[in-house]
Amino acid sequence: MLARPCGGDRDILVDMFKIKPYGKSELAMLYFPDSDPHVALNRLNAWIRRCRPLADALADCHQSPHAKFFSPKAVRLITDYLGEP
Repeated sequence: MLARPCGGDRDILVDMFKIKPYGKSELAMLYFPDSDPHVALNRLNAWIRRCRPLADALADCHQSPHAKFFSPKAVRLITDYLGEP
């Protein structure tokens, strides 16, 4: 999520995304805000599966595919590979 400061000639973007634990659907909704939570999660999981280095890195940090939450480390990996939502 990006915010622009009000007024002036500056075109500065302030990054508002925080690395913290996220529910999987919660993070998916940040990437796909116009989708239903279930659809958003399916899409995020598809992105993760298609990015083999990300899927391997998540497995290496013991992020279970069955967990309900992404750890802060997993969120960092996801944003490193896929960019911030």
